[in-house]
Amino acid sequence: MDQLSATFAALADPTRRAIIARLTAGEATVNELAAPFDMSLPAVSKHLKVLERAGLISRGRNAQWRPCKLEAGPLKEVADWAERYRQFWEGSFDRLDNYLKEIQQKETSNDA
Repeated sequence: MDQLSATFAALADPTRRAIIARLTAGEATVNELAAPFDMSLPAVSKHLKVLERAGLISRGRNAQWRPCKLEAGPLKEVADWAERYRQFWEGSFDRLDNYLKEIQQKETSNDA
């Protein structure tokens, strides 16, 4: 699976997206990441393994605990991919806006 597909697959789950959002604030332990969820630690660990395989997080070693850390590189690839489509939609909206202005001007001149 290519990196972009792996990233999208990992981000397809709302729990994993919430974990990524939490990690934007800094490193966290599995217990800290599990706290807001109504699921077992093994279930959270499975989500973390998916994120780790996708390259979205890494786990360090600090004495007894293994903090999880966000790895933003794959997210940059998603942002770059989405940017092309944002430009497309902005261009489409600009054309629609111009078309609506033309129609309004024609209606205004026909009413006069």
